[in-house]
Amino acid sequence: MPRVLLSSPDQKALLRLEPEPDGQWWTLSHAAGPDHAAWYASFGARTPVELIAAVTDALTDPTPTANAPSDPYEPLHQSGWLPAPGANALVSPEATADVPHSGTAQDPGAWFITATHGPNQPVWQARFGVRTPPHLIAAFTAALTDPKPVPRTNRWSSLPTHDPDVITCRPTDVPAVHVAGALENRVRSLAARCATPPPNPIPSRQPPTKNNRRR
Repeated sequence: MPRVLLSSPDQKALLRLEPEPDGQWWTLSHAAGPDHAAWYASFGARTPVELIAAVTDALTDPTPTANAPSDPYEPLHQSGWLPAPGANALVSPEATADVPHSGTAQDPGAWFITATHGPNQPVWQARFGVRTPPHLIAAFTAALTDPKPVPRTNRWSSLPTHDPDVITCRPTDVPAVHVAGALENRVRSLAARCATPPPNPIPSRQPPTKNNRRR
């Protein structure tokens, strides 16, 4: 089983992949800074990778877009999620996922996003600590409600659910060259947005000789 630890260049953020049979597999933690408290986010084994990537993309984005949602509930409201009876939570229209939140604007609380395929049968859960920046949680809920299809292999084991009936599959032939270059293209595009041009080199100057001639 893979175990991976990635650190941000400033050593403030750590992304840990450590498979645990009964725990969260992915943990993203960020140290406290002068203007913010420490925070964390974690994701269960079957959390769709696109949702985790939405959080890490938002975290590493040097220039967040002005129209990106900052309220985690906003994408859910726009997608028709409904209030859960007797709880401070929203439930998906097909009742396979819920997002409870115990906090307020003055006293933020933790967020728990859970996908299920039946009563008390969770498939995966994402957790966001009390001080997690709201725009990162909003990036997750926006990806969660994104209606665009996502590529998967034709093996049920690769789907983030125990119940194939809640998934609509459409076979599509994809050229092998596109599959082989998908990761490389993604890495290149993410690196390009953070790249800065190197500074112009300063020409070295040799000290003058005794007769004031330079070498």
